[in-house]
Amino acid sequence: MSHLAARKQPLINRIRRIAGQVAAVERALEEEADCATTLQRLAAVRGAVDGLLQEIIADHLREHVAHPGLSDAERAEGAEELVAVIRRYAP
Repeated sequence: MSHLAARKQPLINRIRRIAGQVAAVERALEEEADCATTLQRLAAVRGAVDGLLQEIIADHLREHVAHPGLSDAERAEGAEELVAVIRRYAP
């Protein structure tokens, strides 16, 4: 079992909240809400996704880079995986 599987339900709950926030953005656009409302909803989505990303990055660091007992090769692989994600994510 992966380390994420041990916390699967809380992560799924966060994703479902994010999906609800995205649906709220869609409703705002469909209902022609003012731009301030739409921007607030988009900012909430971004914050929620960023928070989830940060949590999973921290888990990855703990489990695949800093975890006692990992070989140097496993640490290097974990670090490279993280660098690849950060490069894709960073603006």
